[in-house]
Amino acid sequence: MLRRIVSCLMAASLATAALAADELAPGVRLLPGRFVAGEQPDGNTLVFDGAGGLIVFDSGRHAAHTDAIIEYARERDLPITAIVNSHWHLDHVGGNARLRQAYPGVRVHASGAIEQAMRGFLAKYRAQIEQNLAAPGGDAAQKAALRDELALIDAGPALFPDERVTQGVERTLAGRRLQLGLETRAVTAGDVWLFDPATGTLAAGDLVTLPAPLFDTACPARWRTALGHLAKVDFVRIVPGHGAPLDRGQFATWRSAFDHLLACAAGKTAKAACVDGWMRDAHALIPASDEKLARGLLDYYIDNSLRVDRAKMRERCGA
Repeated sequence: MLRRIVSCLMAASLATAALAADELAPGVRLLPGRFVAGEQPDGNTLVFDGAGGLIVFDSGRHAAHTDAIIEYARERDLPITAIVNSHWHLDHVGGNARLRQAYPGVRVHASGAIEQAMRGFLAKYRAQIEQNLAAPGGDAAQKAALRDELALIDAGPALFPDERVTQGVERTLAGRRLQLGLETRAVTAGDVWLFDPATGTLAAGDLVTLPAPLFDTACPARWRTALGHLAKVDFVRIVPGHGAPLDRGQFATWRSAFDHLLACAAGKTAKAACVDGWMRDAHALIPASDEKLARGLLDYYIDNSLRVDRAKMRERCGA
């Protein structure tokens, strides 16, 4: 996957449109991320009103995304007092350092999985970026994008949690009572979800994504188990790490499509038929403009994440 990530970034056009905060419920705003072919993505950001401050769920990757979070806080004339990170992928934690600079008192709540990732996946990714930067030629804008990725990784501890989430727990952040859940060895070694009982809003991070599941660092079987945990939460709406919010019926459709995809990939059915199955099962959830992207993602993941040898799967699943 590292080679694919760098290749996508080298082809990137990083023009990012200004973000608008969409009100999902009283005191809950969504700043949608970007996920388009040829670019590194930004995950969705949720902002919750607190008593005299704001709570940010995931901080994006690109400066434009994080700047939109800061601008929203300034428009509200409220500080950001807490960040909750769903997991360590850069499109969800990359804005942490900029938010810390803007609001030095902010506290980050997340699992500790990013520390291991810095020594493993992200260290390998960093080395590969350096190789690409050292290669002769290349477009100046593409090289600049790669240097931005290095800067995110090199922020190191500025991306790490101040308060570790080690189990499911209720926490009161900025006066707002929230439930934090922890799933281990699902999408990553540690995936945090957030439930706001006051509005029935469940922030899922990459435990739910559109237009397709993202298997880069995932253990598919334990991910399936984590989805069962989410289904037991009394939510009204679930906000994916990428893509538009879903109601309970739409989440059930997504979960069923996920189960069918895993079953298909585990057998000997042709890859194209498995991709077609996802597109059919999740059709109502995928905008027409994202269909090509969905097919491209699954074409890669079936070969490189779902149909892999047992040793690689054991490494992902921790067993």
